[in-house]
Amino acid sequence: MAFSAQATIAAGGHAPVMLREVLETLDVHEGATLLDGTFGGGGYARALLAVPNTTLWAIDRDSDAIARGEALSGEIGSQRLHMLHGTFGDMAQLAKDAPPFDGIVLDLGVSSFQLDQSERGFSFRNDGPLDMRMGQSGTSAEHLVNTAPEGELADIIFHYGEDRLARRIARAIVVARAEAQIRTTGQLAEVIRRVVPKDRSGIDPATRAFQGLRIAVNDELGEIERMLEAAPAMLAPGGRLVIVSFHSLEDRLVKRAMANLTGRAARPSRHEPLSVTQQDTPPFSLLTPRPLRAASDETDINPRARSARLRALARLAPSPSGPTR
Repeated sequence: MAFSAQATIAAGGHAPVMLREVLETLDVHEGATLLDGTFGGGGYARALLAVPNTTLWAIDRDSDAIARGEALSGEIGSQRLHMLHGTFGDMAQLAKDAPPFDGIVLDLGVSSFQLDQSERGFSFRNDGPLDMRMGQSGTSAEHLVNTAPEGELADIIFHYGEDRLARRIARAIVVARAEAQIRTTGQLAEVIRRVVPKDRSGIDPATRAFQGLRIAVNDELGEIERMLEAAPAMLAPGGRLVIVSFHSLEDRLVKRAMANLTGRAARPSRHEPLSVTQQDTPPFSLLTPRPLRAASDETDINPRARSARLRALARLAPSPSGPTR
């Protein structure tokens, strides 16, 4: 691909995770029609639009991201970028007027822009309102933390945050909010830190609980499931779906969906000599039998990339001679 990824990143002031691997896997050709399901800071979008004559539809639920996209559209001075305000789980409806796509890409999870804005309430690095809403509407984390029953909080933190001390954390939250409402990220983080000991990993004790609450507030797993149902059918023959995920819950959903779509279903018995069963002529081909990981030169400068996993599939082109019997 004849363009400078470094210059593309510098122009946008944003370093998208695994950009090199995403571009290589998408294998974008001149004039391609593409969909970016998670516009965010526009890092992927800039790189995709650097390929001559590409047309890009881009989705984001965050109005701040939509504004960044409109600014980018003004920079490139054409109608090649179409911004769509909504969730990627609704991509089929949002992009109903677009032709089939030669490539669809998504970077799951919270964007670095949202993490860096303390007023959005995603991070406890700087104290801010306990919000966490990606779309800036609906139920906030503050409402959830201060009104949800203890059992519901424990389930959210355990299942979505994968924190084994979820019940202890939920109890601490309920006790704390009985004295005064928990309104900021700093307050919540301190409540959690009082009951969760530090471990050798160096990860802040509040990290997993914050992840769980964020996922619940934004229905992130539900959005991923809806996207995985819609996106494959939106690909043109030969089109590719590339997804970058950041934690095991996301990656598990993507892995299972791609396995089913490509005819790789788990055998019912662990005693079978092969781990998968191949269907006859599945409509999709798996491009990543194992997930791709970020290279060391990227993880050295971008710690967020360390947990990233890239999985991809391609829609098979129909045989010129038609199906075989």
